[in-house]
Amino acid sequence: MQVLGPWSDSAVIDELAGGKARGLFALYDGGVRVPDWAVLGGDVFERFAADAGLTTAIAEFAALTDLEPALARGAELRAAVAGAPLRGPVFEVFAEAVERVGADPIAVRSSVHAEDGAANSFAGQFDTYLNVRGVEAAAARVRDCWASAFSERAIRYAFARDLPRAAVPAVVLQRLIAARVSGVAFTANPATGARDEVVISAVYGLGEALVSGAVDADSTTVDKLDGTILDVVLGDKDCRYEPDAGQGWVRREVEADLRVAPVLSAAELAELTDIARELETHRGAPQDIEWAIDDTGVWVLQSRPITTLAAPDIAGRTAELRGAGETIPAGEQRIWDNSNIIESFSGITSPLTYTTAADIYGRVYRGYARSLRVPAAQLAQTDAWTPVLLGTFHGHVYYNLLHWYRMVGIAPGYPLNRKVLEAALGVAEPLPDELAKTLRPFTFDSTVARLRSRARTTAVYVRRIATIDAMMERFSAEFYRVYDEFDALDHAGPTGPQAYAAYRRVDHDLVERWGPMMVLDAILLTLTGCTYLLTKLLLPRAPEWFLYAVVGPGADVESAEPARAMTELARLVRADDELTAIVDSTAPEQVYQRLREGDHTDFLARVEEYIDRYGYRSLDELKLETPDLREDPAALFTMLRSAAGRAGDTTGPSRSAEADAYLDDHLSGLRRRLYEGLRAKTSRCAAHRESLRFCRTRAFGMIKRLIRVMGRDLAARGVLDEFADVFQLTVQELRACYEGADTAGLRDLVAARKALRARDATLVAPARFHTAGPRLGRAELAAQGWVPRTATAAATAGTVLTGTPSAAGVVEGPAVVVDAPRDVAGGILVAYRTDPGWVAALPSATALVIERGSPLTHVAIVARELGVPTVVQVKDAATRLRTGMRLRVDGVNGTVTVLAEGDRP
Repeated sequence: MQVLGPWSDSAVIDELAGGKARGLFALYDGGVRVPDWAVLGGDVFERFAADAGLTTAIAEFAALTDLEPALARGAELRAAVAGAPLRGPVFEVFAEAVERVGADPIAVRSSVHAEDGAANSFAGQFDTYLNVRGVEAAAARVRDCWASAFSERAIRYAFARDLPRAAVPAVVLQRLIAARVSGVAFTANPATGARDEVVISAVYGLGEALVSGAVDADSTTVDKLDGTILDVVLGDKDCRYEPDAGQGWVRREVEADLRVAPVLSAAELAELTDIARELETHRGAPQDIEWAIDDTGVWVLQSRPITTLAAPDIAGRTAELRGAGETIPAGEQRIWDNSNIIESFSGITSPLTYTTAADIYGRVYRGYARSLRVPAAQLAQTDAWTPVLLGTFHGHVYYNLLHWYRMVGIAPGYPLNRKVLEAALGVAEPLPDELAKTLRPFTFDSTVARLRSRARTTAVYVRRIATIDAMMERFSAEFYRVYDEFDALDHAGPTGPQAYAAYRRVDHDLVERWGPMMVLDAILLTLTGCTYLLTKLLLPRAPEWFLYAVVGPGADVESAEPARAMTELARLVRADDELTAIVDSTAPEQVYQRLREGDHTDFLARVEEYIDRYGYRSLDELKLETPDLREDPAALFTMLRSAAGRAGDTTGPSRSAEADAYLDDHLSGLRRRLYEGLRAKTSRCAAHRESLRFCRTRAFGMIKRLIRVMGRDLAARGVLDEFADVFQLTVQELRACYEGADTAGLRDLVAARKALRARDATLVAPARFHTAGPRLGRAELAAQGWVPRTATAAATAGTVLTGTPSAAGVVEGPAVVVDAPRDVAGGILVAYRTDPGWVAALPSATALVIERGSPLTHVAIVARELGVPTVVQVKDAATRLRTGMRLRVDGVNGTVTVLAEGDRP
């Protein structure tokens, strides 16, 4: 037996000294400032146990395989160890260790072999004693540490993880630092799994008060790379704990000015961050570091691997998705804009939805470029930006805007098309001309090659314009053939692998067909731009609403069908008092059952017909995590209740009729025929686009149903905890589950992403922000508006909010501010954004006020056809307007006025 310490051979430390001592030895070996320490190795305990006659009992304990007998035997051993004296050679080694430390008071800490390991920390399972004074007290605390190896909590911890029990514990003796402040530092964020952050918790006085929860700590999150402070939470620091003259602590009040001040100075935070970085590099894994600061500086008391990190890096997977996944050169700018993307992906969007959408967008637009006969070399260049057309920040989806300008540049007419793109996307801030002109989709080796390619692309594009009606007819026929075949399948039957195989077929077939159809978006941009220019030329005094009305898709547009069907259902409800009572007074999720139980066969058949025809619809219908009406019909009854409140009302006249009247008054002859020809072509393309978007919704519905089969399969196999966790995977991770990849750790990854979602929900998502270079850290994002939500003052009477007129008409009424189309019942629907699933709620609204979006978004188009006055792009509408405020919505001039309570028409 011998005292072990920094002077010992590393092999002996590994064999006898236990986990804490191994950590201290590594710190010392790395040149870290560590308080003096010494170790009583496992061989010392073995001799102690032999002297006490416990060797056989300990061996029998270690061999037990059932928990209850182990607990009983552990209690016997614990009492025997604590009561046996240190004597003879054991006491001599112990006394030498105390002398080696050479200080009073000291800390006495357990150091079991399995403790502080890479996989299992045993944190808190064994005893530690601070402020130990005198040899007699130290001897008692050593026995207590040994005895804690047989404690109930340590035994249960070992059995729960199928680990060997700690039958041969070691003990560390260490000089106690009279800390002014102390705490812990994590070299990765343990809550979110972020590897680029250091989290430092600090208290006044002894750190044991932090560990025990006796004192509330300051917590500071620091960017690991550059030391930028990302987040600070100040604790309620009313006291600190210091060693007393005996064996315990003394509680002291903290001065009033220190309670509200940070525990650590900026210099101390910087030094601790440096130490954390160095220790992680030296130890080769994220570390949990205990530290203390006295009058001489920073001491590191111990460092161990973080075993409960929320998201271990599994085969390159990370918990937090940020940016678009592209490598951005230093100093190169990116613009992120949520524009009308929030119509499709509102609020926080799951990793599976975002990565699926980004993957499909990339492949579809590459297919679009190929369909326009872009040369192979230039097509390869698009691979640098088509996969990153979308980005995600704190769970919110954004356009990677500069790349969308590049995409528009594939087709001819870029100067005009990009202006229409900005209107179509609802971009509030047009791109400066000098920047827009530099955004080329690809480059050529020579001018001749560029001109030859442009001539070929233009010829193909013009041919597409001429034949777009036939293209759409062929696409629809083929799409619905595939859709009908899919819809007839029994989706309860396939296994997970079968569902995955079907998903890959659907995904491949739809993307292959969709790429060429993206030319429709380009054609609509071109035709809308030409209509705009012709309007300015022939009708220079036309009102702003006129352009949007004159190129509408027509009253018979397919996307308005769900709203009309909902209006008819609402009429049937109001015609039957019993149905009215059921819909109005029953929870939406229970209405379906009430209808089945009652004598409402005819109405139930109409409801089931609606679900059969439009069951793929839902709020946030492009978000894979959102169930459609077939999975959860409760949303239908929520919208039906709202629509039934206005079942007797009629919507206003179509704005296209007013546009016709305006044309009759201001245009005739050849000019009118020319205008009508362009108008007709543009309107047909607008209708085609709406139909294509309906197909997209149905396609996502197919994918939703297959993913739900896979989610249930992964949960049944134990890969995930529950079915819904599948939405926390990326599409690449989901595919890997069925392609032989290692799925270990996915549950931890999912837990980390759920924690991130909770944090992200507290942040404001700016409509537009810029980044430069590869740094997308929290500090940079906070500077761009990613800050915690703060209360926004309500608008007062007389306030006029301005936006873009989208559907003409003037309406006064109460505001109903919603994040889903429910309980509008004749009010003015005010929303931050809408998505195509909201169209069924339009019959229940007298007017629409939408903060984000454009006049060319799906709901705005349908609102025009239904005659619902609409103003879009109304800044701060969803935060400054409150439910119950009386508003005047002017869809002609694009204003929303807050009226005083007494104001009436």
